[in-house]
Amino acid sequence: MHLPTPCSSCLDWARLLQSILHLGPSVLHLSERVTVYIRTKTTLLTSIVTGLIRVMYPFNIGPATFLAGALTLTQVVTATPFPQPQQKQIGTADSAASPHAVSNQERRDAVKQAFQISWDGYYKYAFPHDSLLPVSNSYDDDRNGWGASAIDAFSTALVMRDWSVVSQILSYVPKIDFTTTSSEISLFETTIRYLGGLISAYDLLTSKPLASDPAFNYTSSQTDAILSQAVRLADQLSVAFNTPLGIPDNQLIFDPLTGPRRTGSQTNGIATIGTLVLEWTRLSDLTGNPKYAQLAQRAESFLLNPQPANVAEPFPGLLGSNVDIATGLFVDSSGGWGGGTDSFYEYLIKMYLYDPDRFGLYRDRWVLAADSSIQYVASHPSTRPDLTFLGGWKGTTLRFSSGHLDCFDGGNFILGGLTLSSQKYLDFGLELVKSCAETYSSTATGIGPELFSWQDSRTPLNASNNPGPSTAEQKAFYAKNGFWITNGQYVLRPEVIESMYYAWRATKDEKYREWAWAAFQAINATTRAGSGYSAVENVNKAGGGSKTNFQESFWFAEVLKYCWLIFQDDDDPWQVKSDKTNQFVYNTECHPIRLAKGKETEPSSSSYQQGGGKEKRDRRFAGPRHA
Repeated sequence: MHLPTPCSSCLDWARLLQSILHLGPSVLHLSERVTVYIRTKTTLLTSIVTGLIRVMYPFNIGPATFLAGALTLTQVVTATPFPQPQQKQIGTADSAASPHAVSNQERRDAVKQAFQISWDGYYKYAFPHDSLLPVSNSYDDDRNGWGASAIDAFSTALVMRDWSVVSQILSYVPKIDFTTTSSEISLFETTIRYLGGLISAYDLLTSKPLASDPAFNYTSSQTDAILSQAVRLADQLSVAFNTPLGIPDNQLIFDPLTGPRRTGSQTNGIATIGTLVLEWTRLSDLTGNPKYAQLAQRAESFLLNPQPANVAEPFPGLLGSNVDIATGLFVDSSGGWGGGTDSFYEYLIKMYLYDPDRFGLYRDRWVLAADSSIQYVASHPSTRPDLTFLGGWKGTTLRFSSGHLDCFDGGNFILGGLTLSSQKYLDFGLELVKSCAETYSSTATGIGPELFSWQDSRTPLNASNNPGPSTAEQKAFYAKNGFWITNGQYVLRPEVIESMYYAWRATKDEKYREWAWAAFQAINATTRAGSGYSAVENVNKAGGGSKTNFQESFWFAEVLKYCWLIFQDDDDPWQVKSDKTNQFVYNTECHPIRLAKGKETEPSSSSYQQGGGKEKRDRRFAGPRHA
């Protein structure tokens, strides 16, 4: 069909429409690009478009002419990204760099400034305690009083080459007394923060380019002290494994009179069992003492062969949450990719990357879990079927809720896709990244909430496991955004930016940098408080609501490190690689751990294992229950 041509001056009117639409976000609270705006605000835009088309085609206003005008306006209006408020740029389909975007150097400077503010406040008011209370300029020993923020900041200061802070931490490390504390100890938290932080610092300082950096002088005795303290800590923690089967008790007490002891827990979770193996194996590889790896890998074996199968593994590769320490048997069939289970799945593929010759079975178990997640658990909200989230399960009944912690999953699938050369996992991971990014762009602050829910598009809306939002405010929010908030806190978590980092490293698509920059700006503006940065109560209130007066140690280790790395142009060896040249793998606290062979390798033919038992498990599995 031949379409008429508009008059020569009428493109100016089209650009006027673009200017009118530019006012949309502030006037009408728009969160989508023009195309979505047209879909949702039909009456207003129909009037504007019709009026402008009558000016463009004053002598002919038939159907063909109207279509031509609409196409012309659409072409002009959508030719460049919609200039929305910063937080609204995250997750939109065509987000790209603004023509006035700051340089990556300026972004790194902003991130480093946030790090310095956080460190200076901590060092002045809290060091050598664990965490800064930035509003009251005080401290909290929430991680046993050993200086958790200092150790979590160690590897970040190193990758930033912030030698002043590195020197302060280096001087402090030998002074830590890991034999005593006044509070109960978490084996899991102590492993990922302290043990992981020390091992990472040792790996970084003894590897190029930092090992030969002329800008910083340190001695071998200082690096030896780091490793010695890691060994001392692991020796203290080893009492956790003194159980009949070697399944650790996660809660410990270090008594200076009687020595370390277990608290006598009856069960332990799969994350707190399954997120030890990287750090403890690396410690054995560095020291030549096999006992650390043996302890963690023996405990992990009960998760790699979960029993009893009908309770432990409701979906192939996807497990329940808790194991009886005395029997090694699973006690429930409830799980997900969130808190309490998340990093078990995370470490399966990371152990294979660490050493494919020793950890082929870990790869097989990750593949089972990943495939089941895609086939059975992936969910699309009824109001936004373009989004993809991983919910949870109780047996084979699905539940449709998730949270900030779960949003590491996109990055983990991307890493699995890169490691296994699988486009399927990479593409699915990018879907998850985009969807979690939308949880940021949808709120008043531009930061995602702690917990959220949705209704699954495949499950009857009246099903008992698929309830809708309970308040009018939640209903309106869900209709627009595809989820509703069930806990609006933000506690300085990293997972959404973490997954954006993996997406950037895998694709080099600049939109992921733009999303991360928008996220950092929102976090920087909302959580800045007193002498540092604080968790906030409600991300969907202006300013985040009230400040909770707490700066988590993982703010140093994770949020600030991922933000630094995604804007770093130099391809340092600790960066995630998309071409199978990785030299490091990140623990769940974002501490880079050097690979066993110093570089990424393919498994030898003798070590290659297939996913044993997969067909048998698939035959006994009938699929998820949606109702």
